[in-house]
Amino acid sequence: MRIAFMGTPDFSCTVLKALLASPHDVVCVYSQPPRKAGRGKKVVPTPVHKLAQEAGIEVRTPVSLRSDEAQAEFAALNLDVAVVVAYGLILPKPILEAPEYGCLNLHASLLPRWRGAAPIQRAIMAGDRQTGVGVMQMAEGLDTGDVLAEATVDIQPDTTAATLHDALADVGARLMVETLDKLPTGSLVPRTQNEGGVTYAKKIDKAEAVINWSMPATELSCHIRGLSPFPGCYFERGGQRIKVLNVEVADGTGKPGEVLDDGLKVACGEGALTLTMLQKAGKSPMDTKTFLNGYPLTKGEVLA
Repeated sequence: MRIAFMGTPDFSCTVLKALLASPHDVVCVYSQPPRKAGRGKKVVPTPVHKLAQEAGIEVRTPVSLRSDEAQAEFAALNLDVAVVVAYGLILPKPILEAPEYGCLNLHASLLPRWRGAAPIQRAIMAGDRQTGVGVMQMAEGLDTGDVLAEATVDIQPDTTAATLHDALADVGARLMVETLDKLPTGSLVPRTQNEGGVTYAKKIDKAEAVINWSMPATELSCHIRGLSPFPGCYFERGGQRIKVLNVEVADGTGKPGEVLDDGLKVACGEGALTLTMLQKAGKSPMDTKTFLNGYPLTKGEVLA
């Protein structure tokens, strides 16, 4: 198969690596334009851009695909299919229709649940026990196309957005290669999405990162793990922001935010959470013991 790959972040890189190791031919890569990043504000290419350059593949970084010129350049690739993974640009109809088999999108949820920008985080935050990845035939709507293949991944009590991201990327990469292998055979059976089951994974708002100790422990655990490591839920103490990156649900009662023991068990609106991984500003993540050695929190203290 003659392929163009369209993607931007690390999640996309896992899929691109699998395609490069497959018999399929990635002839061009599209990614978001390089942007300024870091303290020095240097212009930095995206992870997909870097990977493609290292592999010696042409990289295109248009700011839009709506112009006649951009669409003509895309059509001139004479593609069998385009693979889209977290690209970040809307694909107009001429782009969707240019390849022989259209454009296939790998989406990190079991559609139609969690259409939109933040499916990995929202699945954990909502307390879902299972999620997955799907290969979708792209249409003009937001994640509305028919699903050609999917695979499930369980969400465990200690799953964070980071660990789920990596698991879904690995499963999704294999699924995409398998789907491309079957695409010309006509053996794939498209599944139309049930509009009655649609939920939307809206973009994460920074305000959601503030820990609300009045939430039930089970719900707050999902919320914290769903936002770990980025943006990272936090509380403030002495003017310092402290991120909580992982927790365990525990028994205990007290005023919401009250430290109940010497092992960082904290009372919630219902039940309690033991804070198992924390991070101070400018420091690396630390387990409970390491954190308390340098930053003691005493029993009876109430966290804001």
